[in-house]
Amino acid sequence: MVQTTIGRVLADIEREIAAEVRNSPPRVGAPTMAMPDYVEHSDGATEIGKLSAEAVVREYEAAAKEIEAMGAELIDLVKRCEAMTRDALAATEELKETAGRYREEAKRVFLHIENCSLVTAEVRKTCTELKEKIAVRQR
Repeated sequence: MVQTTIGRVLADIEREIAAEVRNSPPRVGAPTMAMPDYVEHSDGATEIGKLSAEAVVREYEAAAKEIEAMGAELIDLVKRCEAMTRDALAATEELKETAGRYREEAKRVFLHIENCSLVTAEVRKTCTELKEKIAVRQR
């Protein structure tokens, strides 16, 4: 699946580059970059053939350098995504801890209210018993 996605991304990039090359205005003068090391002129090539070949290979090399630059930008974006993912996971852990503290507090309040209710019931019972004793003695 990853290779399929990478293949699609590369195909999209190649289409964008081809469209850019087709749509870019012609350049005046020869590019100033040196001829790449991976090519060399053949013996017997004409001067026009050499110049044309150099111009084409320089254009390809410039495009290749831009592609590599896009790759570097992509790696930077991936690193930023990874950092955001780490931050999100850390935030999720903090949220779990906070939820746990809320549950503990809920349990404490729950028990406190039930204990208050028991004490109140005990006080009412004691009051009722005292009233009954007082009423019996007054008769």
